[in-house]
Amino acid sequence: MRALKSTVIAMAAVVTPALAADGYYIVRDPVARRCTVVNQRPTLSTTVIVGGTVYKTREEAEKAMMSAGACSEE
Repeated sequence: MRALKSTVIAMAAVVTPALAADGYYIVRDPVARRCTVVNQRPTLSTTVIVGGTVYKTREEAEKAMMSAGACSEE
């Protein structure tokens, strides 16, 4: 029973990050002042996630990027 519990916990630890990676983010580089759509959560502290939303499709993210105020050309 203990071995089964350990196996289930180990499998959950491996599968959970893979499930979290599914999605698209709008990120803004503060130096270049440009927004892009990426399919992994950014890890750089200099990159900002616009809106804090995870989109299911790239098209959804691109549409939201066009209407995001932080992504408009200055």
